[in-house]
Amino acid sequence: MRQAILDKISEQIGQGVYPGASLALFSKGQWKEYYLGTQDGHTPVGAGLTYDLASVSKVVGVGTLATFLVNSGALELDRTLQSYYPAFQNSKVTIRQLLTHTSGIDPFIPNRDSLDADQLKEAILKITVTDKKDFLYTDINFLLLGFLLEELGRDSLDQLISRDVLEPFGMFQTSFGPVSQAVPTVRGVKAGVVHDPKARVLGLHAGSAGLFSTVRDLEIFLERYLTENFAADLTQDYGFDDKRKRSLAWDKKGDWLSHTGYTGTFIMYNRPLQQAAIFLSNRTFDKDERAQWKLDRNQVMALIRQVLEGEGQ
Repeated sequence: MRQAILDKISEQIGQGVYPGASLALFSKGQWKEYYLGTQDGHTPVGAGLTYDLASVSKVVGVGTLATFLVNSGALELDRTLQSYYPAFQNSKVTIRQLLTHTSGIDPFIPNRDSLDADQLKEAILKITVTDKKDFLYTDINFLLLGFLLEELGRDSLDQLISRDVLEPFGMFQTSFGPVSQAVPTVRGVKAGVVHDPKARVLGLHAGSAGLFSTVRDLEIFLERYLTENFAADLTQDYGFDDKRKRSLAWDKKGDWLSHTGYTGTFIMYNRPLQQAAIFLSNRTFDKDERAQWKLDRNQVMALIRQVLEGEGQ
């Protein structure tokens, strides 16, 4: 049955969806890794490669830190962001809304790409908030959570993530970019440079993207979520939007929690079934067809769920 997943990925490589991919599947207590295609049309994909995680950074960094604080009582889901972080202009947005993307924030920032880090942060702190509280995925929610964590932790976000997540977990191949060696994300752009424009400007203070990592480190990460007490309650729905179920930071389909990244990455796990998957690619290398990518990606994710659930029966 796993061959069906590999065939689908090979088919997408053949169609030019991405040049290659690193895949890891966890079932029955074991990881199995698969490497398909190339990094750039020439260099084969193999073990040990570093990828720009894009928005998968949200769960590795801010999502995990926030879950720790919620569990300890240091962060209350239904208190407002402003009550913890007075620099934020709106008095109604709650921590729960930020973590589940139901804040009503309008993410548009005029002239965003011409702003420096200080100007971008100021614009985010004054962002427009609407009364529409349906699910709307936006980086702004997690950028604000990152600023909050820096305020509470009295340190920069990269230091907090390193101290409280990466080092205790043993994830020594994960860090904020730029990094010296990585799979190239865009042809003609130096490998190791953060792809996301807001994260590139905000650097070590970006809660939405900017981390680079490897299959091995993400295996370590997901094993923690599969086994440790801090993640025991995350399979419940924390949102208020009936159309889109959300855990804290994670998307939710039944007992499967997942997160995707713009550059062609996703991770997913099912704690009750003790199963997980990691998919890392550089689908933005030659082109950026985002709408088609979502359809292609969702096919692979659905197939992984189907195959792994079949193995668990």
